[in-house]
Amino acid sequence: MSDWIYAVILGVVEGLTEFIPVSSTGMLLLTKQALGLTDVNWDTFIVLIQLGAILAVVVLYFSRLWKVVLRLPSDPRARRFALSVIVAFLPAAVLGVLLHDLIKQVLFESPRVICISLILGGVVLLLIDRYAPHPTRDDAMALPLPTSLVIGFFQCLAMIPGVSRSGATIVGSMLMGVEKRAAAEFSFFLAIPTMAGAFTVDAWKNRHELAHGHMGLVAIGFVVSFIVALGVIRAMLAIVTRRGYAPFGWLRIAIGGVGLALLMRG
Repeated sequence: MSDWIYAVILGVVEGLTEFIPVSSTGMLLLTKQALGLTDVNWDTFIVLIQLGAILAVVVLYFSRLWKVVLRLPSDPRARRFALSVIVAFLPAAVLGVLLHDLIKQVLFESPRVICISLILGGVVLLLIDRYAPHPTRDDAMALPLPTSLVIGFFQCLAMIPGVSRSGATIVGSMLMGVEKRAAAEFSFFLAIPTMAGAFTVDAWKNRHELAHGHMGLVAIGFVVSFIVALGVIRAMLAIVTRRGYAPFGWLRIAIGGVGLALLMRG
């Protein structure tokens, strides 16, 4: 199978899974293994194409985000929102830089860890969907800074492949009294600096390899993940509004269970 077909497949998986709480990184790594892609450059490809999905958030929320940018000099609420995203971003930024090599070289090579994390995360989603504290915050752009910081620490759990970044931040948000839809939206906003940072670090560390022909494949995966994510974000918000996070919890458990069964057979 041609490399560009692999790039399209991985781009579709990224776009489908970046924002729903099933772990895009875990699903991409399992897909990579299923396709037999052993070249380490595919690990870098997986990180880089995530920026395509993040661009979908910028496009869909451009009007609201642009208003924040314009009002930063004069509106305290705009400054508070920007600061809340920065505060939530900082824990993962610091740990991501410090643990980058460990994450790429050790955790990225453990499909069993991914499957177990998918199952455990699914159970957590089912529990939090049913027993979360009564929400007291329903605006993703007006969260208190202490709440944002706690959400930021929850995001750090996503450094373990299989622990969904969106799932971890949504769980943290709901435990802090954030309403379900607002929790999803704040997770989207937080993804922008988080994945842009991961893209920058990986692109710099692998700049020599990328300069020798890999950027074409990255471009394909980037565009595909962007297009798919545009539809997925709208669909996820509709599902969360009507049915909560239980469907995603069961999906995680099913995927993790099938993965473990295949690993044991192998």
